[in-house]
Amino acid sequence: MKKYALNEITTSQFIFFIYKTQVGMGILTMPRITAEEAGTDGWLSVIFGYFLAIFISLVIIKVMEKYPEDTLFDLLPKVFGKWIGKLFIIGWIGYTGYFAIVLLLMTVFIIQVWIFPQTPSFLVMWLFLIPIYMITRSGIRVIGRYAEFVYFITLWMVPLLLFGLKDAHWLNLLPILKEGWKPVLVAVQKTVVPFIGFELAFILYPFLKNKKSALKGIIIANTLTFLLYMYVIIITYVYFSPDEIKEYTWPTLNILKSIELPFLERFEIIFLSFYMIILSMTIIPFLFTAAFGTSKLFGQKSHKIHVRIYIGVIAFFSIFYTPIGQNMESLGKWADYLGIGFGYAFPILFGLYVFIYTKLKNRRLSA
Repeated sequence: MKKYALNEITTSQFIFFIYKTQVGMGILTMPRITAEEAGTDGWLSVIFGYFLAIFISLVIIKVMEKYPEDTLFDLLPKVFGKWIGKLFIIGWIGYTGYFAIVLLLMTVFIIQVWIFPQTPSFLVMWLFLIPIYMITRSGIRVIGRYAEFVYFITLWMVPLLLFGLKDAHWLNLLPILKEGWKPVLVAVQKTVVPFIGFELAFILYPFLKNKKSALKGIIIANTLTFLLYMYVIIITYVYFSPDEIKEYTWPTLNILKSIELPFLERFEIIFLSFYMIILSMTIIPFLFTAAFGTSKLFGQKSHKIHVRIYIGVIAFFSIFYTPIGQNMESLGKWADYLGIGFGYAFPILFGLYVFIYTKLKNRRLSA
C-alpha cells in the first residue's frame, strides 16, 4: 500500500494547489515592484521569471521521480543522514512557517487599511485564523479540494480589471527596452519571488494519484500564474503613467477603486472580501507544510496538534504586535531572501546532490 494513499490528490487539485499558492500577494504588488526596477518594461522581466520557475520546477519533479513515495521530509534523512537531514527539515519548517506568518500579517494589514481601519489587528487576525485552521488541520486532500473551490468561486474576479482599459494609454508601453536590457534583468530578482509555491511539489508529489502527470501539472500551474501576472501587469501599466504606478503600494486595488456602480460606492471592498479567500489559499499550504514538517521531525503521524500549536502561538502574539507599513516591508524582504534560497537555490543544489548520491549508490550496488 502507498504510504500516503489515504490522502491522494488528483492532477487538477495538484495544479490548483500550486497555482493558488503562487497568486496571492503577487497580484497586488507585482506591477509596482517591477515598475520600480524596469519601468513599463517590467513585463519582460516576468517572462524571464516564468522560465526560471519552470526550470526549477522540472528539477524538483525529476528529483521526486527517483523517490516517488517520499516527501521531502522523508527524503532528507535518507540522503543526508539522520542529524543533517533533521537540520534541513528544521530549515524548511522555519522557511514555510515564516512565509505563512508574513503572509498572514500582510493580509491583516491590507484588511485594516482598506476595510476595517478602526478594528484591532488581533481581532482581524483571530477571525481570519478560524477558517485557516479548519482547512489546514484536515490535510492535503481537503486543501486540494479547497484549492479547486477557490479557483472556481473567484474566477469572476479576473475580468474586472478590464474596466481599467476604458482609461488606458497604450503608448505607456512604448518604446520597448527604453533603457536597455540591464533594468529588465535586474528586475528579474523581483519577479521570481511571486512564483514561489512550486517548491511545495517536494511535499505534494507522493500524494499525487497519477504521478506521471506531475511534470505536465506543474508546467500548467506555472503557466496559469504567468498568464495572470502578465494580464494584471499590462492593464496596470496602461492605466497608470510610468511614474504614477510607483506611488501606489497595491496598484491593482487602486484600479478597482475607480469602478463606480449606481448601487455600490466602494466596489473594491467587495473585491477584497472575496480576495481574502485567495489569500487564505496562499497561506494554508505554507502553514500545512510547516506543521507537517514538525510532525515528521518528532516522528508523529498526525500534523493536527502542530497546526493547533502554530495557530495558538500566532493568535497569542498577535495581541502584542500590530502590522505597520515599514515593518511589513522589512519582513517582506526577509521572506524574499528565504524564498529565493529555499525555492530556487535549494532545489538546484539538492538535485545535484541527489544525482551524485544516486550514482554512487548504484555503483556500490553493482560492484
